[in-house]
Amino acid sequence: MAKTASYAQWSLEPYCIGMKLRALRSQKRLTLARLAAETGLSTALLSKLETDRMTPTLPTLATISRVYGVGMSHFFTEPGHHSLSITRKAHLESHGRGAESAKCIPLNFPMENPRLMAQMMELPQGGATCMEAGSRETCGLMYVLEGRMQLDAGGMHEVLETGDCVYIESGMPLGWSAVGKNRCRVLVVRPAAPSQ
Repeated sequence: MAKTASYAQWSLEPYCIGMKLRALRSQKRLTLARLAAETGLSTALLSKLETDRMTPTLPTLATISRVYGVGMSHFFTEPGHHSLSITRKAHLESHGRGAESAKCIPLNFPMENPRLMAQMMELPQGGATCMEAGSRETCGLMYVLEGRMQLDAGGMHEVLETGDCVYIESGMPLGWSAVGKNRCRVLVVRPAAPSQ
């Protein structure tokens, strides 16, 4: 029979107390055994708290806080904005081959005022695309996931291999294309365009 979460567990979940406990122990480079010796609590109890299998009492949390040198507010600060976007592998896999134009597959879900835009560019053999700098500076990071890519930037022509990465800050037009007989797939991360 599945065990349902109590109201206390459900209401404490957004505070990620177990994760915060584990992160503090990692930062202090303590083993569970060493923390148990410092707090007088059992390693089994500490393990259950870190993995959210048990909700800590306030006296237990106060004891642990004393050892880590943090206040109780460290655990109960209201969660801030949180956004998570997952792109599954099946969405990224190409369904066709040939000399079609470049594809841009967004990797983060469209949301209001994002800070970053991530996309996977797929350049078919001989396919090319350009990112014009226009009136504003272009800034971003490109990581070659597969194939080879030629980057043309300000009169420079560089060929990037699988696993190569380039960080760009430029006010000049940029162009890139697949090199060789295979497609090229590139992860592109850049600041989101300012909202109008």
